[in-house]
Amino acid sequence: PAHLWILLPRSDHPDGASAEEEAERGSKIHKWAGEELEQIKRACALSREILDIGAAMVKPGVTTDEIDRVVHDATVERGMYPSPLNYYNFPKSVCTSVNEIICHGIPDARELQQGDIVNIDVSSFLAGFHGDLNETVFVGKPDAENVKLVHCAYDCLMAGIATVQKGNLYKHIGDAIEARAKIYDISVVRTYSGHGIGKLFHTSPSIPHYANNKAAGVMAVGHVFTIEPMVNLGQWQDVTWPDKWTSSTTDGKRSAQFEHTMVVTDDGVELLTDWKEIG
Repeated sequence: PAHLWILLPRSDHPDGASAEEEAERGSKIHKWAGEELEQIKRACALSREILDIGAAMVKPGVTTDEIDRVVHDATVERGMYPSPLNYYNFPKSVCTSVNEIICHGIPDARELQQGDIVNIDVSSFLAGFHGDLNETVFVGKPDAENVKLVHCAYDCLMAGIATVQKGNLYKHIGDAIEARAKIYDISVVRTYSGHGIGKLFHTSPSIPHYANNKAAGVMAVGHVFTIEPMVNLGQWQDVTWPDKWTSSTTDGKRSAQFEHTMVVTDDGVELLTDWKEIG
């Protein structure tokens, strides 16, 4: 909407690329504090509200286009801009990844069906700062295989979060996640990572979710980032569709994901995208 133009993460590139993100790749991890950290927290808390609104729509017969419309409207109503919209030419306001789609699914006119699973990934931009989270939701009554997969994805996220405290190495997050996934005999996607977030949508650190990775960096108070493991019932490999966004499992088996944005504190970690009252 025109009245939100001043809030937008601007790009002069025809492909929607972020020149600032490209310039910041591999840079030192920023430490957030004070009013800037409070702004990130507010963007995250409002993004939590928006995800809950989108997730509440999930039922057989609803299209992901409808979810996108509601998410977009809820974002604008809160004075925010949907971070995915036009980001590297992504055409919608939310990512909706159904069944075998690992991530970056583009909302469309297909109706959700009984037994599907759908990941809703909400990212929002408020007064110069981004918030980011996602959840995988059952469509109707799930079967045992879907329950196992989705519970594994959430369990892996929480295993990764449990490693977060000042002085720990970022590379150990993936060790904890893959160890938990092996208990379920489920594979961990290697192509996509968690990431730093703040004034930029994606920045340092990069956080792989698999074991024995080479992630650089030591956690410090004020680091803000996401952990967002994607796990598959079959093999971990993925393929990107011709739309240059949609990522699918190569074997057609299902995938699930959960994500939180968090900040390292003196006492451990604070989840910024958990549900909370907004003052």
